[in-house]
Amino acid sequence: MAESARRRIPEATVARLPLYLRSLVELNGVMSTISSERLAELAGVNAAKVRKDLSYLGSYGTRGVGYDVEYLVFQMSRELGLTQDWPVVIVGVGNLGQALANYGGFSDRGFPVAALVDADPSKVGTTIAGHVVRHIDELPQITAELGVTIGIIATPAGVAQDIADRLVAAGVTSVLNFAPSVVNVPDGASLRKVDLASELQILSFYQQRRGALAALGADGGPAGADS
Repeated sequence: MAESARRRIPEATVARLPLYLRSLVELNGVMSTISSERLAELAGVNAAKVRKDLSYLGSYGTRGVGYDVEYLVFQMSRELGLTQDWPVVIVGVGNLGQALANYGGFSDRGFPVAALVDADPSKVGTTIAGHVVRHIDELPQITAELGVTIGIIATPAGVAQDIADRLVAAGVTSVLNFAPSVVNVPDGASLRKVDLASELQILSFYQQRRGALAALGADGGPAGADS
């Protein structure tokens, strides 16, 4: 059994690894070593958490020197499965789906867009970002032909669950949902959700709080930074 299969890495640590990796990639070639304090500052976490997270990778650093940047990049890329490409299918080619299809960052990071699919006859057969849009009914053939195991849902909320079911039935085992709805996948498949509206609502909470604190300060009450 492979070492990574034996060692359990907590989900919270997995979620932070891309933050660390992004910072390290930017530094690679600029500096050869990095301290846990500096990496924590770049990733927005505390140094103790960085050291704990890196210990799951088998990296403990060298006192007074820190961590080797190039080796950390290698370790994190290996753990995140980034030593190979993972072809992606995008379901739904409305405004969001087209924006995702045209985003070059997916391919740059090892997730090339392999196919675009939609159920709308007026969109099937058109070309977007170099891909001819195929019909949703072709999903099983697409996954078999192109080795797709990751699917992105960029459809209206009302059909998101049906799309998730169809992706899984076609052999897709990892789903990224951009639709503003709750979607479930069976055991054995992975689901991540990107809810842009919820993120904006969270920002509005802090914006409102800042406004309230500023008003208190203007009235002579206590004013300060967010806690």
